[in-house]
Amino acid sequence: MPRLSEVTAALDVLWPPERAESWDAVGTVCGDPDAEVTRVLFAVDPVQEVADEAVALGADLIVTHHPLYLRGTTTVAAGHFKGRVVHGLIKHDIALHVAHTNADTADPGVSDALAGALDLRVTGPLVPENNLGRICELDRPETLAEFAARAAARLPATAQGIRVAGDPGMTVRRVAVSGGSGDSLFDAVRAAGVDVFLTADLRHHPVSEATQHSPLGLVDAAHWATEWPWCEQAAAQLDEISDRHGWDLRVHVSKTVTDPWSFHHTSPGAPN
Repeated sequence: MPRLSEVTAALDVLWPPERAESWDAVGTVCGDPDAEVTRVLFAVDPVQEVADEAVALGADLIVTHHPLYLRGTTTVAAGHFKGRVVHGLIKHDIALHVAHTNADTADPGVSDALAGALDLRVTGPLVPENNLGRICELDRPETLAEFAARAAARLPATAQGIRVAGDPGMTVRRVAVSGGSGDSLFDAVRAAGVDVFLTADLRHHPVSEATQHSPLGLVDAAHWATEWPWCEQAAAQLDEISDRHGWDLRVHVSKTVTDPWSFHHTSPGAPN
């Protein structure tokens, strides 16, 4: 069995920590470098439900996309929910490793996994300077309504579902995708000349301006849903490394829905 330090070294080759944004917090959060690893769990969020799942599974390592302490901390006291996660992981000898913006810009990375989940053909990066996002093509043209239905069917179900801006009957041939929050990328999307942009966390004003600026179709999925496909991609990558090194790791992907939104109501109509 490999040691934790060997597994995390392999993960750092896939997602080099130096490629992370300066504000990010990636790498190993807790864990003994000399501890043996036999079972690994991939998830988007390092929350209590995922930690509990790892304990029940008998995992030695959790790999998440989102950091536990993005802005740093001066305490891991168990009086706070993040501290309780750390205490529980250490108590059960479970390590935690994070690949965030270094996984966003990897090749393959988060947006490649998102494109793959929708069965899109990747033709290049949306932002070549940092390899962020992907430009994709459909095998055959379809309407915006059909493409939104494709996203709803292929991505994990969430309370938000799929929100769409644009003419439902417009023809879609080329698509830009970016896992996670993407409304800072509208300039790159317009420059790419795509028909549709699929991402998450789109806000009112950027969407309003984008739809006024051009007939661009917008498909807004839940943040968690656009990043969960990366877990399956990453697990497959670690499986391949394990086979190559003869590690015999057992690699799992969490199916726990950790999107924070739990339900929604539809408004009965326009205000009077």
